[in-house]
Amino acid sequence: MEYALQAVGADYDEFLTAAKWAEAKGLAAFAIPDHYIYGMSDDKLSAPAYDAFAIMAGLARETSSIELSITVSPVTFRHPAVLAKATATIQQMAGGRFKLGVGTGWLEAEHTNFGIDFPDTATRFEMAEEALGYLRAAFSNPPQDFSGNHYALKAFDIQPRPALRIVVGGTGKQKTPRLAGAYADEFNAYPDAPDVFAGKVARARDAARSAGRNPEDLLISSSGQVIAADTESEYKDLLAEIASKAGTDPDELERQAAMRNTPRGTWNQVRSIIAGMHERGMRRFYLQGKFDPSAIEGKLAKLG
Repeated sequence: MEYALQAVGADYDEFLTAAKWAEAKGLAAFAIPDHYIYGMSDDKLSAPAYDAFAIMAGLARETSSIELSITVSPVTFRHPAVLAKATATIQQMAGGRFKLGVGTGWLEAEHTNFGIDFPDTATRFEMAEEALGYLRAAFSNPPQDFSGNHYALKAFDIQPRPALRIVVGGTGKQKTPRLAGAYADEFNAYPDAPDVFAGKVARARDAARSAGRNPEDLLISSSGQVIAADTESEYKDLLAEIASKAGTDPDELERQAAMRNTPRGTWNQVRSIIAGMHERGMRRFYLQGKFDPSAIEGKLAKLG
């Protein structure tokens, strides 16, 4: 079981500090999301949101050993040719340490505000699968033709063409695991009820098998915030504090967290939740949130 860090809502210097800290602490990976805004409230609309690929290119040159990842880039933002060129460039700059995350996108507001098309869910999944097929064709050796309803590629000697490493992630229970198994090197499955999480892992591995890939080569990961305290009473106080800042009720926050099996409660309960995910195939967990080194170090010490 290994831990990684996914930092959000920071400028380049903060991202760099976080990435170097994670590298120095021996974490498995450092990841950032790809968003143009972080929500619809006034404070989130005005919060700085930087281009993930530009940030990642800088991190590629200023770190040396940690795996770097974008988890995940909405296929609605960029044509797969743009993804291919950005990925090839960053992969070369990172010496092979970069993983590209590809997903359908979910935050409609960032599309509406910037005037980016946001097709229905079925269409976005079709676009995501075609983009994944396009990328695999472009990076294959030799490159292959690709033709779909949304994208087409003519095979030629595309350069540069380093190794392509892909993450597919999201909350989906059917299509997302299938796409991960068929195309990805890593399946980032968000926390869920134990039987649901196990089902997603099984579907991803079945899809890998059907695609002629070794299902054991697919890294199963998950990510999320960890809300924990030493005692039940301290946990309730912490939940109330978080709920107050979010403008919601602690009971509602707990209900939502329970529904998604978010690692929460006492540290014994959190360790039990993560151990259960590990038993069902998870090998990496990304700690999400604002970069707070002392808080993250404390969590890692408690997680063991």
